[in-house]
Amino acid sequence: MFTPARSPEDVMALWSAAAAAVLVAILVGMLYVGREVFVPIALAILLSFVLAPAVRLLQQWHVPRVLAVASVVLLAFLVISGIGGVIAAQVNQLAGDLPRYQFTMREKIKSLRGGAATGGTLERAADVLQDLGKELGRPEEPGPAPVPARPAPPGEETRPIPVEVRQPPPTALESLAALIAPLLRPLTTTGITILFVVFILLKREDLRNRVIKLAGSHDLQKTTAALDDAARRLSRLFLTQLALNASFGLVIGIGLWVIGVPSPVLWGILAAVLRFVPYVGALIAALFPLALAAAVDPGWTMLIWTAALFILVEPLVGHVIEPLVYGHSAGLSPVAIVVAATFWTVLWGPIGLVLATPLTICLVVLGRHVERLKFLDVMFGDRPALSPPEIFYQRMLAGDPSEAVDQAEEFLKQEPLSAYYDEVALGGLKLAQADLARDSLDAARIARIQESVAELIDDLADEEDCTPKRGTTQDAEAAAAVETVAETRDLPVLARETLAPGWRGESPVLCVAARSPFDALAAAMLAQLLGKHGIAARVEEAAAPSRIQGLEAGTALVCLCYLELGSAAHARYMVRRVRQRLPEAEILLGCWRAEVPPPAAEVRADATVTTLRDALRACIARAQASAAVEAPALMADDAA
Repeated sequence: MFTPARSPEDVMALWSAAAAAVLVAILVGMLYVGREVFVPIALAILLSFVLAPAVRLLQQWHVPRVLAVASVVLLAFLVISGIGGVIAAQVNQLAGDLPRYQFTMREKIKSLRGGAATGGTLERAADVLQDLGKELGRPEEPGPAPVPARPAPPGEETRPIPVEVRQPPPTALESLAALIAPLLRPLTTTGITILFVVFILLKREDLRNRVIKLAGSHDLQKTTAALDDAARRLSRLFLTQLALNASFGLVIGIGLWVIGVPSPVLWGILAAVLRFVPYVGALIAALFPLALAAAVDPGWTMLIWTAALFILVEPLVGHVIEPLVYGHSAGLSPVAIVVAATFWTVLWGPIGLVLATPLTICLVVLGRHVERLKFLDVMFGDRPALSPPEIFYQRMLAGDPSEAVDQAEEFLKQEPLSAYYDEVALGGLKLAQADLARDSLDAARIARIQESVAELIDDLADEEDCTPKRGTTQDAEAAAAVETVAETRDLPVLARETLAPGWRGESPVLCVAARSPFDALAAAMLAQLLGKHGIAARVEEAAAPSRIQGLEAGTALVCLCYLELGSAAHARYMVRRVRQRLPEAEILLGCWRAEVPPPAAEVRADATVTTLRDALRACIARAQASAAVEAPALMADDAA
């Protein structure tokens, strides 16, 4: 089978993709292997964002940098150590009280299983585990004294004497080592974290300059913007989340104390800490007090009240208070949060689950400001992956205008129909026109796009071209302000009796698709908008002006529609031929969304517009009998 040779560009692209994959694999491996070092560094960086505002505040009070850093760090770790001590005391107290709840749990198991006969299995299992624990904890009794061996009679086989090896009791030093060994890892992590926090806070400016140098000092503006954005996002996120989660834990602790659940301080602290874990943190925090409430209360009242407390407080904080306080400050999509939580948990364990969101925010901020890392913002950021015009064009390519209609309906809740056509639909058609100019569209796709856009225009036929109302609960002053804005933005709907004499025919405006098959779609949008404002219009497709069937008496204005003008020569040729056929009609050149349209005098047209809304204003100004003299001034304002 013949395999076509790859071009050098394709080979280079494959090598680049393979090199990127290898680099990502190496980085992930380094993060996993070096987690003992990277975890304290990550914790220190994140803590520095939290503590930096306090250090700056002390420096503003003329406290020396070293003293400010030492004070803030010492206070922070004293608070953390105090919370740890409270947790340890609460856990010890709870462990001592647990045996008292055994009888209550047995009775509830019996009631759930329908009595002792059916619940015997659970009781027996509990008894076995309890007896086993007692047996393992019982001190070993000394065995009988060994009987001295006697020599075997002649002719009998000599049996080996069993030998039991016993370890000597541990010395004081060995007992101390066994006690300290489990604490070495957390103590080491804490020490490294404190060291890095102090270093980062003391050398913050120097570290910033070094990062700018590594990222590229040739573009100081972009690098500085990235660092400022990251610092601002993380500081705002951590401080607001710390305040909200502490408040959540305080409310849960007070609520559990009122309900009567033992160790409410422990469960309040646990709820505050676990709520940093997205989605599942509050659920995990609720499981422990729920189980304890079921064990303490002989009835079910305490369990029901505990469940109601979490069911009420968590949605209130997560869905009402958080959006009001900081909205979407994280800048991450929900899918990104889930993926990040899974990835960092696999790499670094439970601490990775807590650090997943802030670490991913750092990556998204880098992707937003560094071009080579832009894919990170696309993958994990909360910005839409495609712009509205790109979504419009993609749906038209797929022959599925339903999603575009949904998008239009959401847009029309805030803006008029003409704004949607200008900002979204024409933008999508410009993308289609660019692909057509590159010969990237075959006849079937062109037909599919035309059919889909025509269907969307038909679906929007019932929509009004006016600014929607902004609500019904505003006060009189705000409502009057909104009305004034709407009056300045919305265009009038003309009655037939207010039209100038030449504009009262069946089709006073002719919208001509000047060149491309997609020009006809833009012309159809303009004709629909004109009809909504009381001006009849029709659409004609023409490859040459001599074949335009609508050039007849009664046409007051001809609008030549171009999605891509190309050169002014074609527009000048079209204008000249239309003038020959209709010397009395005005000619409007529509260069839709053109950055620099040709002047009207250059193409010998009466006016040049770049948006459908400008074309609407021009037609309305000319169609009003009382405002016919003001039309040139309005056209000049629209062009400006």
